[in-house]
Amino acid sequence: MQVIGLCRFSWPAEGGFQVEHADPASREAYLYAPARMEERLAHFEAICLPGLKAQTDPDFALLVLIGDTLPQGYRARLEALLSGFRQARIVIRPSGPHRAVCQSVINEARDMAAPCLQFRHDDDDAVAVDFVATLRQAADDVRALLARHRLVGFDWNRGYVARPDAKGLCAEESVTPFWGVAQAMAVQAGVRQSIMNFGHNKILRFMPTLSFTDRAMYVRGHNDHNDSRQKGHVRPVALPRLDAAGEALLRARFAIDADQVRSIFGAMPLART
Repeated sequence: MQVIGLCRFSWPAEGGFQVEHADPASREAYLYAPARMEERLAHFEAICLPGLKAQTDPDFALLVLIGDTLPQGYRARLEALLSGFRQARIVIRPSGPHRAVCQSVINEARDMAAPCLQFRHDDDDAVAVDFVATLRQAADDVRALLARHRLVGFDWNRGYVARPDAKGLCAEESVTPFWGVAQAMAVQAGVRQSIMNFGHNKILRFMPTLSFTDRAMYVRGHNDHNDSRQKGHVRPVALPRLDAAGEALLRARFAIDADQVRSIFGAMPLART
């Protein structure tokens, strides 16, 4: 089946954020603040993209959704990071209702006459290098279930929480169900609802879901600009620094290179205009 991933890169949606803003201008000012954008680009390059580029099954599409107001300098840097990544393409949309716009972006990229697999992906998270292959195999294993239901959810709930910095990676293992990373949905032909029509922790209310805990499938990025951290009640998580063996594990499983992390985050300016 066609496999489509959606990554929102600082797209100024109406809704879809845990932190609300008074008006579109306030939201864009927050999203495009130089310190925040530097952090997002660094995470995108060092954490998000390596595993996606290294997928053992390269037959998928990654839609990177940005706003039409993203400053040109940041857009150019994003385009440079995606250069040569043939599965990825940037989709530009003005601010609009979060779920409706994301649904339309996915549906415009899919063959509506055929079923498909969809996954959501944040720009500071990672999936294992065999995520697409594993998703495809899981869907094949439950073909009878998929035939009986319009929508079926898949969730890989074992992975890592990680914080990159100039010294490398701090991380620890986590088992957290329906966290929104390494999560996917099978959609029957003709069904217009997409994975973005459902809160990641609520899809089990609306469809049958399958959970897998057998192996680490995600890295959940932990940083100062996580949306869930902005309300003030979610405090930083104390994460142990990885030793050489831990770094090697993340390199093998997620293509995250601790030396590249040190290089990118060690050179990251406080702000760049």
